[in-house]
Formats: sequence, C-alpha cells, structure tokens
Amino acid sequence: MLTVVAAEHRRQLDNRRAARRRLAQVLREATAPPARRRRPTRPTRGSVERRLRGKEQRARLKRTRRRPGSGDQT
Repeated sequence: MLTVVAAEHRRQLDNRRAARRRLAQVLREATAPPARRRRPTRPTRGSVERRLRGKEQRARLKRTRRRPGSGDQT
C-alpha cells in the first residue's frame, strides 16, 4: 500500500492534484530501468608512469629535508 500526502496548497483540490502528480512521479521512478553500471577501466601506462615519477620526485625532495645521520638509510 502506498500513501501520498500533499498539504502545500490552501485548496483541497490543489492538494489532490499535487498528490496525484507526486504519485505519478514515484511510479515513474519505480518503473524506470536501473541506471547502467560504470565499467571500471584500468589506468593507462602513461598515467601510471607519471604518478610513479611524481611519487619518486616527492620522496627525493623529502629525503633531502632529513637530518644528516638520522639512522634511516633508504
């Protein structure tokens, strides 16, 4: 069972029309086919290489900021 209530208008007739419109909208949405699922794609080789190159540059920059002789030699 489905109940649709509308009380945004002062007149009962207008509220009934609004409730019918809302019911029609709910039924349209319920009977519509589901949206197509997104097919996941793999990142391109170039984008992977760019990302890794950026990570390496960032790591190199952070390595230069370390204190000399901090004990962590990587």
